[in-house]
Amino acid sequence: MLRTRELIAVRPVRVVAKKALVVLVIAIGCIGSLTLMASAANAQDVRTAASMTALKEKTAKLGAPRIEETNDIGGKSVPVLYFGSTKMNNNFTLVDEVAKESGPGMAVTLFVKAGDKLARVATTVVLPDGRRAVGSVMMSPALDSIKAGYPYFGEVDVLGAAYMTRYEPIKDASGETIGAYFVGYKK
Repeated sequence: MLRTRELIAVRPVRVVAKKALVVLVIAIGCIGSLTLMASAANAQDVRTAASMTALKEKTAKLGAPRIEETNDIGGKSVPVLYFGSTKMNNNFTLVDEVAKESGPGMAVTLFVKAGDKLARVATTVVLPDGRRAVGSVMMSPALDSIKAGYPYFGEVDVLGAAYMTRYEPIKDASGETIGAYFVGYKK
């Protein structure tokens, strides 16, 4: 049997053990929540990565990217983006195909370098009036990365809507950045 002195010594140990258990349960809950949030972010990243791969594979099948003459698109004069002999300006077949294959909420765009800006030449992104957003320019944190020749991943406001995005530069045969690929899902 336990004596009084032993009982007094055991009681604080039990209280400490209960407090440690509560702290442990809370910590596990926090870690679980962080894991779920990270899993959701990774799921988005997997979706954008798969869509970007599809977009780049489809354009590569058409041929090497290049820009040539200019034409009017969305009220602006911009260079014409080609993949092989296929003119991409105002050609929505490929972006629509990738968006459809990638599932609901998918947006796909091809940008061309127009001076120090990147203009949409083929896109599934629509303006509030329902027209495709061709001619509109990239206004996101991705712009500096693309201009430097690097990809960009993350949440971006695209014409007033939050998207989980992936941007990658389009480079010509000499390695010069001539445009950008974009895929993104509305959040």
